[in-house]
Amino acid sequence: MERLVITAKDIQIITGKSERYGREKIAQIKSKINKQPHQFLTIEEYCNYSGFEVEKVLIVLKLKKNKQQ
Repeated sequence: MERLVITAKDIQIITGKSERYGREKIAQIKSKINKQPHQFLTIEEYCNYSGFEVEKVLIVLKLKKNKQQ
């Protein structure tokens, strides 16, 4: 089953930056798209904002998950 929600750790994996950067980026995007702080940010929303292709991001996250197992 595909995940819908992106986490700060996911953004760290995708960008190579820190987890703190990921948390800040999630807060920034939520603010820009008028989401409340308690609402989740989807992978699709992150990709639309950041200019990434959803399919490529999902591949990167799946590859990282498989390496961890």
